[in-house]
Amino acid sequence: MTVKAATPYLILNGKADEAIEFYRTALGATTEALMRFGDVDGSCPVATRQRVMHCALRVGGALLMLSDGPGEGALPPTGIVSVALDFDEPAELRRMFEALSASGKVIENVLQAPWGLFAALHDRFGVSWMFNCNNSPS
Repeated sequence: MTVKAATPYLILNGKADEAIEFYRTALGATTEALMRFGDVDGSCPVATRQRVMHCALRVGGALLMLSDGPGEGALPPTGIVSVALDFDEPAELRRMFEALSASGKVIENVLQAPWGLFAALHDRFGVSWMFNCNNSPS
């Protein structure tokens, strides 16, 4: 058996709707699937019916999945996994870096690395992102 893909799955502690809209604007993401807890289990508590159970976002050719998770505060706000985005165009890397960093925390501004452009940040939801554009001038 061969692994066909490794897809980041973000658990956002009740901030999934906000993140979906943010990633649509910042990354040009499109929603491929969106399921709420109430869509699957009509007997779930009223407070959780509108929470996102699963969402699949398309970002260029990549897939990003996310959920509100089991309940607000049930998980730590950040983890040790980063979503790495690879770009063909330096201008697009810079545009998306600026959009995600606007309300987040820059770890490394866009810089010329030995392999091309690189940058890193934590967005306002605590998700860690890395940006790469191979063999690109600064």
